[in-house]
Amino acid sequence: MPKKIPMRMCVGCRQMYPKRELVRVVCSPEGVISIDLKGKASGRGAYVCRNMECLKKAVKIKALDRAFDKKLPPELIDTLTEELLREE
Repeated sequence: MPKKIPMRMCVGCRQMYPKRELVRVVCSPEGVISIDLKGKASGRGAYVCRNMECLKKAVKIKALDRAFDKKLPPELIDTLTEELLREE
């Protein structure tokens, strides 16, 4: 029997993808928002495609802000942008 692949929804394009194809942004129980490249950090997570257009759309519609009920720091968005550009 094949192993089940966990699926997650991108907050930018609202499409379902395998968990490993997305970047996880996590809000820790202490309230610190960071990028979780391994997908194992504890806290509330939101996923974004490894695509600049999805990230731009997620920032524009404030999808990440809504996911965590707080405003994302601009430096985190810059770090996420750099991470996506590095992968292309």
